[in-house]
Amino acid sequence: MEGKYANIIVDISHEKVDRPFQYRIPEKLLGKIEAGSCVRVPFGAGNKQIKGYVIEITDRAEYDTGKLKEILDLEEGAVSAKTNAIRLAWWMKTTYGSTMINALKTVLPVKKETKRLEKKTIRRLVTSKEAVLLKEQAEKKKQSAKCRLLCELITEEEIPFPFVSGKLHISAATLKSMEKQGVIEICKESYYRNPVKIKAAQTEKKKLSDAQQEIVDTVLSDYESGRTGTYLIHGITGSGKTEVYMEMIERIVEKKKAAIMLIPEIALTYQTLMRFYKRFGDRVSVMNSTLSNGEKFDQFERAEKGDIDVIIGPRSALFTPFKEIGLILIDEEHESSYKSENMPKYHARETAVEIARMHGASVVLGSATPSMEAYYRAKKGEYRLFTLKERLTGGELPSVYTVDLREELKSGNRSIFSVKLKELLQKRLECGQQTMLFLNRRGYAGFISCRSCGHVMKCPHCDVSLSEHKGGRLVCHYCGYEQPAVNKCPSCGSKYILGFRAGTEQVEEQIRKEFPRARVLRMDADTTRKKESYEEILSAFAGGEADILVGTQMIVKGHDFPNVTLVGILAADLSLAANDYRAGERTFQLLTQAAGRAGRGNMAGEVVIQTYQPEHYSIVHAAAQNFEAFYEAEKVYREMLWYPPAAHMMAVQITAKEAERGEKLSEKLAGILREKEKGKQPKGPEKVMVIGPAKAGIGRINDIFRYVFYVKAKRYEDLIQIKDELEARLFEMQLKQEMVQFDFDPLHTF
Repeated sequence: MEGKYANIIVDISHEKVDRPFQYRIPEKLLGKIEAGSCVRVPFGAGNKQIKGYVIEITDRAEYDTGKLKEILDLEEGAVSAKTNAIRLAWWMKTTYGSTMINALKTVLPVKKETKRLEKKTIRRLVTSKEAVLLKEQAEKKKQSAKCRLLCELITEEEIPFPFVSGKLHISAATLKSMEKQGVIEICKESYYRNPVKIKAAQTEKKKLSDAQQEIVDTVLSDYESGRTGTYLIHGITGSGKTEVYMEMIERIVEKKKAAIMLIPEIALTYQTLMRFYKRFGDRVSVMNSTLSNGEKFDQFERAEKGDIDVIIGPRSALFTPFKEIGLILIDEEHESSYKSENMPKYHARETAVEIARMHGASVVLGSATPSMEAYYRAKKGEYRLFTLKERLTGGELPSVYTVDLREELKSGNRSIFSVKLKELLQKRLECGQQTMLFLNRRGYAGFISCRSCGHVMKCPHCDVSLSEHKGGRLVCHYCGYEQPAVNKCPSCGSKYILGFRAGTEQVEEQIRKEFPRARVLRMDADTTRKKESYEEILSAFAGGEADILVGTQMIVKGHDFPNVTLVGILAADLSLAANDYRAGERTFQLLTQAAGRAGRGNMAGEVVIQTYQPEHYSIVHAAAQNFEAFYEAEKVYREMLWYPPAAHMMAVQITAKEAERGEKLSEKLAGILREKEKGKQPKGPEKVMVIGPAKAGIGRINDIFRYVFYVKAKRYEDLIQIKDELEARLFEMQLKQEMVQFDFDPLHTF
């Protein structure tokens, strides 16, 4: 974009990016300056020449043009990781809708100053004989502390500082005195915090199958010839996608390029990191939300300096400031956690493709259940598609039994476990094999309702039901409101008010009642709050310390336990009840991923899917492990109703402190688009549909009112243009109490 003015930040540190300064672009530089350009500008009262980074080009002057200073010149040879980060932030702002500041804070590494860790040692500067003489002198003068230290230094030339100060109890004053005399030297060596706590010997890499080797050779051959692109590996569970990733990374690292490996959840970090660390040693590191600020800061510095080649982590790892990236891999690419819920609401998949374009890198996506978007693009030829159809162990996919819970109820079985699941569970316990039980619910119980009048206990600040937790608490999972549990219905006074007991805790309790000798571990949001919780639970289960692992979604994705031969999916259709056009896709993915945990070793696996809707196409195709059949059925539905990926959709989300103001603004903005489209009378693919506005699915959170309307179009570019037009109108309105956000191809309803 050509513009007359540039918004510039003169301090690139994360903590300072919220203060840009506007400068006039001189005629000689018009068209030559872009977002990310490094320039020299006059700054402050004395017009001192300093370096700054352009974060935005605009035609709109935000101050009196007569008072604006002029950019002096472009800074030659100033391309850096920061320059690329700013260009990426500009792309995100334009593509997803956001302020430039929010985009910058997303892509720039945390630069909050953290204290550098130091390793201190005490080194002897005199000979052993001289040390003996000094010790004898110290004994005569009754300098016991000095004597203790010299005694150690006679045999050791260097001693760790913690030993000197802790075990020998030598004071700082004594050390300073001896250092002044030239007897010792206090050596300081700074070092990085390393979040990788794994000690593992390097293992030999596995020989790839012909199908695996073909993928590696094709991607690397394209890379070497400059034909970088995006690839999708559709591999069934256990088909060896991780081995393919590691081989590609090794080949890229050999070319002195860096690799980024994205994983969907922190729960996958331990097992994935273990495999990578055994292969690449300390040239690999990790990035996730459990790291301290100091650990995060150090990993970014190590990447920037080239001390590491590979970073593993969730979507935030995408912004690791490597100078030269050769490969970006996204495992389990279908996962919703790759989409940001904060502004800018970017998707890691598209953002990775843009980062790869900037670096001349390749992008590899992998999944047993690819997202509709990725598979749709692969079918259209935008991505190169590979398939892995065989398990590496040579084992078959597990046998799947679908149990109709309606029939179980008719036969008098009111237990959480169907007759079939109980029978198979008992067999596993008898033969020493392991079982995983999956439930996509959190807490001890769901909503609390009155069986007499139907009253539901709700949060007074949010339009959502309260959840019952142990300890007699009712908790709102949106704003954190808590109140004591109730014994009587506040509406009708009935004593029949209780929770829908389908939480992981309750499943665990039922197992202990039905199978008292079974060793049970539970893994959910409540048991994984501590920093090392994931690793502890997964290691314990992998080590055979439990017979049954009960958990939520985090237990069914990516984990590889050879002794697990049974997976039970409880209430499989809960996710189908979501008011969301992706409900069928999510259910299919979840069930397929869960089923894929069984029989990954040499023993055959079995899966029990318990459901009230056994005839639903998502459940039918998941039980058959038939992705193609599911994709074709789902594609027809998406095409009919203009849902992604057949079309694109933008959610315009309005929040306001007053309901009336929020409602009026949503109606006004939707009205602007309807009038515009009415005047155009577009035909064919240029047509735009406006749906709403309406109250959001949750109309109020923390006393903030929420409204939403949706815009559908066949072309993504049309939605960006609409977003730009709405942003211009919002700038003119100068809103004070309302806020508007844009979400392209949203993964969740607002």
